[in-house]
Order: sequence, then C-alpha cells, then structure tokens
Amino acid sequence: MDEQVRPATVADAPALAQLEREAREALIEQRGGPQLLAEQPPVADWAELIERTDAEVYVGAIDGVILALLEVAYLGEVAVVRQVYVEPEARELGLGDWMLAAAMDAARGRGCSAVEGTALPGDRNTKNLYERAGVTARKITVWKRL
Repeated sequence: MDEQVRPATVADAPALAQLEREAREALIEQRGGPQLLAEQPPVADWAELIERTDAEVYVGAIDGVILALLEVAYLGEVAVVRQVYVEPEARELGLGDWMLAAAMDAARGRGCSAVEGTALPGDRNTKNLYERAGVTARKITVWKRL
C-alpha cells in the first residue's frame, strides 16, 4: 500500500470537489453541522484555490487514489484549517495526521505563529486529530436558535 500526502495540484480539483461534497453531506447530521455549513460555503473553484498564495490544499492518497483533503488559509500570523476530511475507510491510517503536520510545517515557514481549526461537538475523530498534533481548544462557542 503506497500512502502519500502532498500539496494538491490543479489536476486534483475534481477529486477534491467530490471529497468536499462527501464531507459536507456527513456534516448535515452532526450537532452544529448545519450551522457550520451555513457559515462556510463550499469551495467555488478548487483549481483557483490551489493556485492562490494565501491558502494551501493538501491531499492524502493511497495507491494514487485521493482519499483525504486539508484546506488551510493564511490570515496574518494564523494558519486556519478551514476543512479537513478523510474518507471513513481510510481513517486510522495517518493521512489526517500527515496532512496536518505538512500544513503546520508550511505555516511555520510562512512565519505563522499559530494554527487553528474547528471540530464539532461529538466529532471525536477531528478532536483526536487536533489533539495528537498538540492543537487544543482555546474557546468553546455555544449557540441556540431563538
């Protein structure tokens, strides 16, 4: 099994769009998912995003098949992980960890002093990913529709 994590290329855009659709569908049933989906629209053009200088996209692949994505935006000194998703059957193989490590290394190289991301309540997989990398909660936002 050939596992690979690398920066995305424009040729990866169709696979990234498909993975993002799957990720967004998975969020619908999660607590806080509908609100997150409303706050963060889908990527309009993956090829354009890949070529931007204020963001990076990483892919995780096994035997050449892309099964994971991580999108990070650079906002001043903070690298913000906008989305991270690993196909359920590829979890526990380390793709998420390797993508996050690559993003954090790149952020350090750009002079960022911090990384932040979002994990929904009850999303133990994402929380564990961040905690393994030493990324811990600094605030908890609560919400209720009135």
